[in-house]
Amino acid sequence: MAKVALTGIKPSGTPHIGNYLGVIQPALELVNEFDAYYFIADEHALTTVHDAKQMRELSYEVAATWLALGLDPDRTVVYRQSDIPEVFELTWILSCVTPKGLMNRAHAYKDAVAANEAAGRTSDDGVSMGLFNYPILMASDIIVVDADVVPVGSDQRQHVEYARDIAETFNRIFGETLRVPEARIDDNVATIVGVDGRKMSKSYGNEIPIFMEPRAQRKLVMRIVTDSRAPEEPKDPSTDNLFRIYEHFGSPSDVAAVRTRYESGGIGYGEVKDMLANALEGRFAEPRARYDDLMAHRERIDEILADGAARAQKVARATLDRVRRAVGL
Repeated sequence: MAKVALTGIKPSGTPHIGNYLGVIQPALELVNEFDAYYFIADEHALTTVHDAKQMRELSYEVAATWLALGLDPDRTVVYRQSDIPEVFELTWILSCVTPKGLMNRAHAYKDAVAANEAAGRTSDDGVSMGLFNYPILMASDIIVVDADVVPVGSDQRQHVEYARDIAETFNRIFGETLRVPEARIDDNVATIVGVDGRKMSKSYGNEIPIFMEPRAQRKLVMRIVTDSRAPEEPKDPSTDNLFRIYEHFGSPSDVAAVRTRYESGGIGYGEVKDMLANALEGRFAEPRARYDDLMAHRERIDEILADGAARAQKVARATLDRVRRAVGL
């Protein structure tokens, strides 16, 4: 029996090319090795998205993005988190065995407290219980489908470690009931810089959306921050923001040629930006057509997510039944 891998996608913003390289592309390869589950983490997004229309729109965008880029619902299980009520009952049960001290050490909570204290506010100012309990909900997402492996970036390692700790605590108290997951961290997964040179992130507003209209996408590419060196001056491609994006999307021969011209001098940033815009348009032309078609026929997305939810719920129900028996409910 194949092991289960789980990937969650939070609909907190329009998917961008950093998501594509860092999360989507590696996750799509899981199907070759695991029984792969993918879920739209809409309940997680409630910590930041407080508009119902926006929530629904972002959820459709995320689902359509993954499907357009190659997620095969016949070979995988794809569903909305909110369609699996077992997740939320399990969250309460797990919260009853999770030490508060463990939650105090969660990165997101500690960062919020540190930001408040630095600004002279009370430590918990603006901190919701959703933010504080976020790691327990994530543990439930993982545990409810009996996930063996959760592929994450190194900055998300703690979430899987918390799921392990919580599952092991439950098993010590109530007997061997829950599968204990493992993090799968690929240190070679790309971290792509944004138009301002920082890590591409919706929170920084420096992202390049995958399926943005090509002319608008080109305008964003032209805004990528570069230095003032002239075309004839040599440049280090390993530290150049623009090249570090281009190398993921240009053809191997074009990337090699641009690298050589960087190192020897003889290429201007405007030329490279134009090449990058062309490469992005070419890479995503066919997926963009599929994405546009899905967004124009959202009933197809609803059907796929409903089918995936029915399949995921069978596993979730079995897990919750074991848990309820173990705790005496």
